[in-house]
Amino acid sequence: MGYLRSMKRVGIVALLLTFSVSFLSAPGYAAPTAEIPNRPPAVAVTLQKIYQRAYDEAYSRHAVLERDGTTFVSTGDIGMEWLRDSSATMTPYIGLAVTDPYVRNMLRGTIARQARYIEIDPYANAFTSDYRVAERKFEMDSLLYPIWFAYLYWKATGDRSIFTPDVQRAFQRAVSTLRTEQHHTRQSKYRHPELANGGRGTPTAYTGLVWTGFRPSDDAARYQFNIPDNMFGVAVLRDLTEIEKKVYRDERTAENAWGLSDQIQRAIERYGLVNLPGFGRIYAYEVDGYGHANLMDDANVPSLLSIPYFGYVNAHDVVYQATRKFILSPRDPYFFQGKYASGIGSPHTPHGYVWPLALVMQVLTSTDQSEIDRVMKYIAASDTGDHRLHESFNADWPESYTRDDFAWPNALFAQMMLGRQGRLPAILESMATP
Repeated sequence: MGYLRSMKRVGIVALLLTFSVSFLSAPGYAAPTAEIPNRPPAVAVTLQKIYQRAYDEAYSRHAVLERDGTTFVSTGDIGMEWLRDSSATMTPYIGLAVTDPYVRNMLRGTIARQARYIEIDPYANAFTSDYRVAERKFEMDSLLYPIWFAYLYWKATGDRSIFTPDVQRAFQRAVSTLRTEQHHTRQSKYRHPELANGGRGTPTAYTGLVWTGFRPSDDAARYQFNIPDNMFGVAVLRDLTEIEKKVYRDERTAENAWGLSDQIQRAIERYGLVNLPGFGRIYAYEVDGYGHANLMDDANVPSLLSIPYFGYVNAHDVVYQATRKFILSPRDPYFFQGKYASGIGSPHTPHGYVWPLALVMQVLTSTDQSEIDRVMKYIAASDTGDHRLHESFNADWPESYTRDDFAWPNALFAQMMLGRQGRLPAILESMATP
């Protein structure tokens, strides 16, 4: 198996060379670069080096085919699997799975393992390679990402064999859990010591939105209805509706998924919008149903920035554009501007640190070529010489960064670059360009 993995890695690197172009982390340091690339040719070369390493490493370093036929996908320098991160990390390889049996088995194994994790504990967000719960922070998106990933794989490859009875049970349990958390105050038994109110979280009114304890950053939510998570839920539950109808022929589960999606969407448009002077109607990041709203964005996806990426609305939507204008302005408390970059950060990392993950998402959702060119320079400027995208970096000194090895932003960057070269399956191509 080791020899086979080595040969596969060589093959992927050769393919790349033909192309034209958690935990709060303490800052790490690399030797300062002599000059931050800022000329277009230098930027292109740097981006190509990041791309080649990003595409190769997720496959060769983070994904391991296990003896039980499943695939364990670590998040990088933390040797555990997050349901969210593993889905995102494997997404760029979906196109390759169409022709490569080894990659296809790797992705099939990812879906099978994620289903087992959900069956073990639908409230957990991270697991170990031997199927133990590593973190039990309930994050709505942790249940949604495996469904989304399976749907994308199916639509790109036509391979229905991934939808086993085990996978269906996991997806049904995910929907059941979301239904329970729609009525968190009355029905849920979930508690976590990092949450307010004795582990129950801040008070919420019933809205039709799904309650979540933690953000996609793994930080406790300020208000427990996270709007980007719920938007993602609207899109993914509609994907699940199609899976249940066309693959499992289960009309009852399909109707349940569709009905929940519709309820959430109605609630978003009723409770998730605020009028902000200077911007107009925008989406809030978090609400509680009592009229309180948290106006910000976080680099982790789902985010307000990523709304068109998952298809809740398109990039030209008026409310999205107003929201985007706000979150990419100094009015967003986590939008940082520095000498070498400007972009969205997170309370998960130090003040003034921009996340490459958000920079890549900004490119993916932009309709302005000048903005795309500018942000691509920021991405290139973040390279300290290791040709990896880190979790975050100091916008005034990129050599100060968090996390040496973070698979997620590198995978998203590889997906973006593949899309710019027209090398993605149709189902992914629509996500790579507005």
